[in-house]
Amino acid sequence: MKRPRIRNACANATFFFILLALLFTSSFAYHSLARREADLRKPMGRHRPPRRPPRNPTVPPRPPPGASRMFSVLRYGAVGDGATNDTKAFADAWSAACTVRASTVVTPAGYVFLVGPITFTGDSCESDTIFQVDGKILANTGSTAWPKQWLQFKNVRGLTIQGAGTIDGQGSHWWNRRAGGDDATTELHTDHAGTSHRPTAVRVFQGANVTVTGITLRNSAKFHLTIDTCRDVVVRGVTVSSPGDSPNTDGIHLAGSTGVSIHHATISCGDDCISIQDGCSGVLIRRVDCGPGHGISIGGLGKGGAAAFVSDVAVQDVTLTGTTTGVRIKTWQGGSGSVKNVRFTDVRVSAVRTPIVIDQYYCDHATCANQTSAVAVSGVAYRGVAGTYTERPVYLACSDATPCSGIHLANIQLAPVKDGGHRLRGPFCWNAYGDEVRPVEPPVDCLMARAL
Repeated sequence: MKRPRIRNACANATFFFILLALLFTSSFAYHSLARREADLRKPMGRHRPPRRPPRNPTVPPRPPPGASRMFSVLRYGAVGDGATNDTKAFADAWSAACTVRASTVVTPAGYVFLVGPITFTGDSCESDTIFQVDGKILANTGSTAWPKQWLQFKNVRGLTIQGAGTIDGQGSHWWNRRAGGDDATTELHTDHAGTSHRPTAVRVFQGANVTVTGITLRNSAKFHLTIDTCRDVVVRGVTVSSPGDSPNTDGIHLAGSTGVSIHHATISCGDDCISIQDGCSGVLIRRVDCGPGHGISIGGLGKGGAAAFVSDVAVQDVTLTGTTTGVRIKTWQGGSGSVKNVRFTDVRVSAVRTPIVIDQYYCDHATCANQTSAVAVSGVAYRGVAGTYTERPVYLACSDATPCSGIHLANIQLAPVKDGGHRLRGPFCWNAYGDEVRPVEPPVDCLMARAL
């Protein structure tokens, strides 16, 4: 009677275990399916991609990886044989480089590129373009119509002109075609002789944050390098070379520009090594070798009754050799405005005709009409001017109506060169007021202490 109970108990246990297994299998399958669906909904990878920061619309996008920033003029059709006109290739290379920020236009070494007048405009360009001059660029004298400049860079920001190459203006083509009656040998006054139709070699116009470094500028028809209406400019390590009798071939010509630094330059030319014109301020010139030429000059200012203003100019640690003047301020009669806060420091002169000059009667013709008004000159200091002169050590010719004031001479050591080819003269002053701190040799006794 006990056996049936045992069978029933075994049957019940078997049924219980089967039911438990079915429940476990169903739960496992449910959770596996849910986990698979969740995995399918997740993005690929371990993390979500980071959000892109909002793009600043004023910052141009970077070029794609591998995009070239180098634009050789050869790639745009330049031949570089010194005979083929490569002007279009230069224009095309510049236009292509303009689309890329911090690009470089390359004129490769070993080539001679014949180029006519051209303007490289930065109006639609990205900033920080480099114009790399490693070859030689020749002015195309066969061009029929020449503007006032040969290579012009206009409206540029962050431009760098650099390289070990040469820009040659072939100026003798123009020098040998002087207009009738011009006299480029007039003493001290050859600044504008017969040059109205001659192009400046390189002009930077309306630029900001500009650097010119390393290049050689040779034989320009007129000025070699003009910085016009620019701000924050550095010119360094530049060489300028043209004959001492080449008319109006200023080395570096500044006009309407502020914050200009010129240093470690070597300049030989037929006019001012550096000329500073109306509208310039904050100019620093240092470690410049000048000669032959007409020295380092402010002016001429006030021509034709114009108002002119120059201020805050420092010239220091410069050497002038065989120049007509050393450091000079020149203004026309009849002008107005002012030259003020000028410092000439540590100036070395060798066989310079007249080392220290202020001339408020400047005239580049045989005669100029006397006029009453003048550009006022004040606050000019000469410290540590030493070396030799061939004619006169100091020439201070100031206006009757607007005398020079605040002229300061200190530590001046100037000695004559015997048999220098000129009749030696002593210091000259006219309406010049200021003071001197010894040693001043020779003494400038004509400098008046104060206005009467």
